[in-house]
Amino acid sequence: MSELPTSGDRPEEEAAVQDAEFAPEPVLPEPVRQRVTVLAAAALPSLPADEMPVQMRRVARFAPNRRARLGGREIAAQLAADPLFRQRISGRVVTDAGDLGSAIVAGVAPGAADPVEVAALAYLARPDGWRDLIEEAGHAVQAEADSAAVANQLRDAEQRAARAEHDRAVAKVEADKLRDELARVREELGQVREEARANGKALREAQAAQKRASDLLATEKGRAARIAADHDAEVRRLKTRLAEAEALAATGKAAAKEARAADDARLWLLIETIGQAASGLRRELALNPSDKMPADFVADAVADRPGSPERSRARAQDTDDPGRLDQLLALPRAHLIVDGYNVTKRGFAEMSLEQQRKRLITGLGGIAAQTGDEVTVVFDGAERVHGLPPAPRGVRVLFSRKGDTADELIRQLVRGEPAGRPIVVISSDREVADGVRRHGAYPMGADSLLRRLSRS
Repeated sequence: MSELPTSGDRPEEEAAVQDAEFAPEPVLPEPVRQRVTVLAAAALPSLPADEMPVQMRRVARFAPNRRARLGGREIAAQLAADPLFRQRISGRVVTDAGDLGSAIVAGVAPGAADPVEVAALAYLARPDGWRDLIEEAGHAVQAEADSAAVANQLRDAEQRAARAEHDRAVAKVEADKLRDELARVREELGQVREEARANGKALREAQAAQKRASDLLATEKGRAARIAADHDAEVRRLKTRLAEAEALAATGKAAAKEARAADDARLWLLIETIGQAASGLRRELALNPSDKMPADFVADAVADRPGSPERSRARAQDTDDPGRLDQLLALPRAHLIVDGYNVTKRGFAEMSLEQQRKRLITGLGGIAAQTGDEVTVVFDGAERVHGLPPAPRGVRVLFSRKGDTADELIRQLVRGEPAGRPIVVISSDREVADGVRRHGAYPMGADSLLRRLSRS
């Protein structure tokens, strides 16, 4: 078996194979099965192509370090099912094993040899008594497994003993700590008892002091009652004196009334003389009577008065007057806030939104340059605006954020200004005008700005 069989020996090989097919395959221990697979995988490429089964040709092409792992299942199945293939593989494996292979072929198992290696070679070469060799290897492997299990159990027992010793040491340390803590608690308990005795003594002293205070309070209450009686007597005496003083005052009022009647007569004579002189002067200057007082002019300019529809219509007309807008912009440190689309859709509705914004911002730049005032224009930001040209100097361009409107942003700008600063809001939206007016701003209609821009 140490020499490779030639093609002339194949009938003898096939006869031996046929004799072996009648015996069932033994169950190999797992280490023996893995070693058989490794030996067969290493010898597989040395077989000629005509002696290699078709199923093994693909496995033979695997890399040596991957052949046993990837093709082990196919190799084991082929060895069990194809005695001729197994005999060819065994010839090369036995040759590679050297003296150990020759001893196995002779049916002798060296005592110093690895039982797994002996069983693997015996399975492939199948000398006389090969099943006994495999069985002995299985017993040896099982003995090693049992020995390893006993060693593992011994290690686990040692580890548990070490852990138990460690736990005992930890428990001893914890017990020492608990004894120290108990001593400390006892010491604190003694201190608490001392404090309780001191507090009891202080409580008794406080109760005695309270009793003394109660006695003193009763004494003071008697004294206060006497003082209150004296006070009531003094009040009655003062009331008597007050009645006498009131009688004297009534007498004085009567005398003063008589004196004032004379003074009133003299004053009436003087006023009548002045009135006649004023009437003559009015006729001489030809002055017509006025239906408005100075406060009416102030109210018409900067305030609201409910219940006056005529003045409301006049004020509405004033909000579209560009001259009124010029007067407001002439105020020092004025701030002009413009409702952008409210103005552009009234004046440039035929243009696109981009052209409307550009034209309005350009016109506001001229106003800012002429007046030096702060100018802010606000647009609704529901749609995102791309490619907006830079704003002129002195003009701030704002877009409301998503979920907000330009009207709300205008009201926030007005509320953010300090009280007393002139703020002019351009919008024909009545709700916006009323809202900013309540916060001290001057609302003007969109037409006032459009007329002002048309003059520029």
